[in-house]
Amino acid sequence: MRTPFLSIPLLFLCSAAAADPINIPLVKRNNVKRDLASVMAAADNIRIKYGFPVANASPSRKRAGVADISMIDQLQDASYLATVNIGTPPQKMNVVLDTGSSDLWVATDQCTNCISATPLFQTSQSSSAQFSSSTVKLTYGSGEVAGNLAQDTVTMAGFNIPKQIFVAVTTVSQGFLEGSNSGILGLAFQPLAVTQTMPFWQALIQTNQLSAPEMSFHMARLVDVNNAPTETFGGTFTLGGTNSSLYTGNIEFLNVIVSPPTFWLLPLTKVTVQGKTIAITTGDAAISAIDTGTTLIGGPSKDVAAIYNAIPGSQAVPQSGGLYAFPCNTAVSVTMSFGGQSWAISTADMIVSQVPQTSFCVGGIFDLTQGANIPPNSGNPSWVVGDTFLKNVYSVFRSNPASVGFAQLSAQAVTSPGSSVTGTSNNSPASALNGKAVIVTVLTSLISICFI
Repeated sequence: MRTPFLSIPLLFLCSAAAADPINIPLVKRNNVKRDLASVMAAADNIRIKYGFPVANASPSRKRAGVADISMIDQLQDASYLATVNIGTPPQKMNVVLDTGSSDLWVATDQCTNCISATPLFQTSQSSSAQFSSSTVKLTYGSGEVAGNLAQDTVTMAGFNIPKQIFVAVTTVSQGFLEGSNSGILGLAFQPLAVTQTMPFWQALIQTNQLSAPEMSFHMARLVDVNNAPTETFGGTFTLGGTNSSLYTGNIEFLNVIVSPPTFWLLPLTKVTVQGKTIAITTGDAAISAIDTGTTLIGGPSKDVAAIYNAIPGSQAVPQSGGLYAFPCNTAVSVTMSFGGQSWAISTADMIVSQVPQTSFCVGGIFDLTQGANIPPNSGNPSWVVGDTFLKNVYSVFRSNPASVGFAQLSAQAVTSPGSSVTGTSNNSPASALNGKAVIVTVLTSLISICFI
């Protein structure tokens, strides 16, 4: 039954005991073919997400009204989604796991223009749902969503917030949602939330439901797998700690550099290409957002040009809006450091497309700023570090102190099979979990190349 409410009450705080870390296997939704146009759109969508001018403007593309609104282009992005349960009785919804935004929203059966394939939250079937007359409109790189503020019970892997505030979406731009994706689960900090509500992951910490104030990612790689299944195992998302079977050695934690935190921001301190250190700009120009909802790596014009100048035969792709390409047979070796150890990016992740009718491949690092004059202390990160980098490390996002950790992937993580869609086969990382761990299927949409 739909119960209207006039105001949104404060988040209910329960006193549940902390639970063991929950390891959630990720499943990929893959489309191996990536054309140049989709990569160009990807670059512009990440610019819009972080408040930079677009390089390939068109009448159908809209700028975000404010810099801190989350951006998504599910049609062209490589996105990691997780299953959440909303309502009483619970309804399973697959939502993007996005450390670059802070709001939760899902498409509902009140959506007037969602495609028939989109799983929708059935508003009348939840006895605990409450809906407000307050409307929210979110503008993204490739379109918009709008709906009403709502609250309901939200559960993930057994963790539960009974009065979680979210946006019950009623309209979306054409082509905005595809496949099994129904929305976004923002995993950045509350000051970034358009709804001004506490993000689900922070509410779990505040209600003492997690054994540690952490969430961790192992993202499997299928970019170099021919004829990959449409949906397949894509890695593991862990709530409340880490999965020690997926990394080796110590986790290097680096403190977030902005307080109070909004995005997960770290300073980029060193880049090497083909074994040689590249001079990069420091200060504000080194501030980097670590973003699981983004596929590529974007950086300042001068620094990106320096990276490709060190790759033999590389050149800017004409009229592409900041993309570069290099000979496809070149083994590209790039490392990045954020104040400690240097972490390598595989050649497979550096190749995201091929320039048509050439032997040149498009690189996974692009010119984010396109020469834009971004003033100091503007709040814009100059680098956005997405899955092109994150697939090569085990990443941990810790609330207190606010920090991001990286560790070397274990042999088990590197050799994880890509064929398991649901459950926990004996060969999957989830089989290494101990005791009371709960396994939940997570879908990853790897439709093409684009960004939230």
